[in-house]
Amino acid sequence: MKNQKNNYLKLTLLLSLVLLTNVSCERELSDDAVLSTFPKTAEIFTDDFVGMGSDFYKPYGGSKFTAFSVDLEQGYESNSSIRIDVPNATDPEGAYAGGIFVIDGAGRNLTDFDALTFYVKASQGVTVGEFGFGEDFGENKFITTITNVGVGTNWTKITIPILDASKLLQERGMFRYAAGTTSTNGFGFTLWIDEIKFEKLGTTNLLYPFILNGDDNSVDGFAGSNQIISGLGAVYSLANGQNVTINAAPSYFNFNVSNTSVVSPLALNNLGQMFTSVIGNTGSAVVTAQVGNTLAQGSLTINAVGAFPHAPIPTRPASSVVSLFSNAYNNIPVRHYNGFFSGSNTQGGAGNDPNNVDIQAPFINGSIDNIINYTQLDFVSIGMYETVPRVNISGMTHMHVDINVKQAVAPSNFIRIELHSSLANGPTTSSGSFVVNAATLTNVDANGWASINIPISSFPGFNDATNLGQVFFVSGNPGGIFNIWVDNVYFYAQ
Repeated sequence: MKNQKNNYLKLTLLLSLVLLTNVSCERELSDDAVLSTFPKTAEIFTDDFVGMGSDFYKPYGGSKFTAFSVDLEQGYESNSSIRIDVPNATDPEGAYAGGIFVIDGAGRNLTDFDALTFYVKASQGVTVGEFGFGEDFGENKFITTITNVGVGTNWTKITIPILDASKLLQERGMFRYAAGTTSTNGFGFTLWIDEIKFEKLGTTNLLYPFILNGDDNSVDGFAGSNQIISGLGAVYSLANGQNVTINAAPSYFNFNVSNTSVVSPLALNNLGQMFTSVIGNTGSAVVTAQVGNTLAQGSLTINAVGAFPHAPIPTRPASSVVSLFSNAYNNIPVRHYNGFFSGSNTQGGAGNDPNNVDIQAPFINGSIDNIINYTQLDFVSIGMYETVPRVNISGMTHMHVDINVKQAVAPSNFIRIELHSSLANGPTTSSGSFVVNAATLTNVDANGWASINIPISSFPGFNDATNLGQVFFVSGNPGGIFNIWVDNVYFYAQ
């Protein structure tokens, strides 16, 4: 086993060269001397902000920047508190209130504390989305959060346990919050927060840390693919008899891999997620974690299943192609790869970035193959309207798509592909469909891909090729195709 470790503090000292006659008299700085360079101040806000500097409030993007103020009339056993005016969901200045209080300067040494505490009340009974600490808009190494916190109209003390205070040697992220109006049907309200400080309570009892939400999962992993270890946190019992669950950043944990010939030691990606890469073609490895000496609940067994089954790489010249989704061509902008329309249960294809979809598998040369994985398929579209121009395919003669059905295909199964022309704001102006039957879906290459080429003239009723607005994939009812991989969706001239 190999533990993933991080260096949390580096101190560089410039020393003049001194010649000593007795080298045994040399001494190094002790750990205590290093730690003492950062203050151990507990208070964040007690009637006023304490040691935060001048530029400490950083609102989240999309939030109402003016939601935060200091109220000089309301306070917990005082006359001042932080006031958060959560806006209506329709407020043009921001649909929610959220941000961080980060020290404008060097951080604090929080190793003597075991919890962040504060008092809070609201103008009505509400549920606040998030409270926490450890976010600094930098590395965010030690974010800790509690979610869906019930807040009433009387002052209530909130306790957020620190999972491993020994790691908080120079923390700048003192407090974070995010509050919307989900619990108030879109109507705004006011929060008051006071007496924010770190404490040594001695009454926060760690029941267990967890990864993967405490579940023992097993997945198949292709060589070169990455597996994310998410769902990290811990459950504590508090002095009031209640249990509280915290979500915690990966840096609190030490991760272990049972077989490093199958998967790599764990590391952080650029999104702050812990991941491991499959490096073997066969065998299994188990990923576990611990906090200090306490084993976390949950594990991930990764079974290496060899090379990834890529779709055939297109070879048609780019000059004769209009591509919606393919790594072989420059893709035109799309509004979405899944519109998540009302009545549809289809998952996968979220967003509009062709380089950030469901499956990202490396080719042998190290470049990434992006693949959409539609699951629970009933109907789904790739959309080109509203936020992006509609597509002119009037010079194209055929549509191409590669489909890999990830389930058994019965003779009655089919997928219907539809082309819709539309107005700029989305309404359909013409449409046509083509049925891909079971025989076509099972006429596959060695990797399981059906390469499908359809004349555009085979979509009867689609009569405005200058304004293509949507491409639909529809599972036949009762066709029963629910799980497919999709790649290389493009139009070409033949």
